[in-house]
Amino acid sequence: MMYYIIIPAHNEEAFIAKTLDSILHQTKKPKQVVIVNDNSTDTTASILNSYAKKYPIFKIVNTTSSTKHMPGSKVVNAFNKGLAVIDSKYDFIVKLDADIILPNNYFEEIASIFMSNQKIGIAGGFAYEEDKDGNWILNHPMNKDHVRGAFKAYSKSCFNKINGLRSAMGWDTVDELLAQYHNFTIVTNNNLKVKHLRPTGNAYNKQAKLLQGQAMYRMRYGFTISCIASLKMALKQKKAAVFLDNLTGYKNAKKEKLPFLVTPEEGNFIRNLRWKNIKRKLV
Repeated sequence: MMYYIIIPAHNEEAFIAKTLDSILHQTKKPKQVVIVNDNSTDTTASILNSYAKKYPIFKIVNTTSSTKHMPGSKVVNAFNKGLAVIDSKYDFIVKLDADIILPNNYFEEIASIFMSNQKIGIAGGFAYEEDKDGNWILNHPMNKDHVRGAFKAYSKSCFNKINGLRSAMGWDTVDELLAQYHNFTIVTNNNLKVKHLRPTGNAYNKQAKLLQGQAMYRMRYGFTISCIASLKMALKQKKAAVFLDNLTGYKNAKKEKLPFLVTPEEGNFIRNLRWKNIKRKLV
């Protein structure tokens, strides 16, 4: 199977070389790796250029956007810049962060997952983060059938059916919901342990705290499901403010009449799926 990797990168001088080295060490190499240098002001550009000169597999795209590291829109906009320079001759496509280290057999295993069943639409491993004692600990505060946005692989048919990625907070949730809407499944592999070098959310702008609730509104969750989801997030993070921030974001989005990310029909499917999962956990 052939695949492309697209890596959005903004001020990643501390990590990007390790990520690119882990790609070079893969037992199954990608057809091409497109790194989108998104308005970096550090030495990211020079590091990327040195790799591109030495290894033709790497292609650099330079773009300029806001310097604010907002979850969702910034990273997806950069990803789409990379998407624009590749052809459609691939079996699966990967959105990869610039601050991770992959196990050497990562994409060989991902390819095997996709080959096993044509209805598998999204696949990935699990993120591990280093604690203060130097131990790599699983960081996956969501359902085990969810693939983290830092390393998502999509089959070509699934990626086309869901019409790519949404440029908004929640893109890495709505993609999986739409994949299921189109009868694709999501598969994770416990043995694929990905080292995430920067803890999730550490680089996000402070304005991002209301975006989760905004995303719930735009995914047509409805207020009740948004409340339940927000409460669950607050309990997991042990922060009551998360619940209040989410509901504030939801109410602001509704007041401003922000555009939805899914159609009414897709929204109905999403709500039914969410209720089904909630009831299953209560039984």
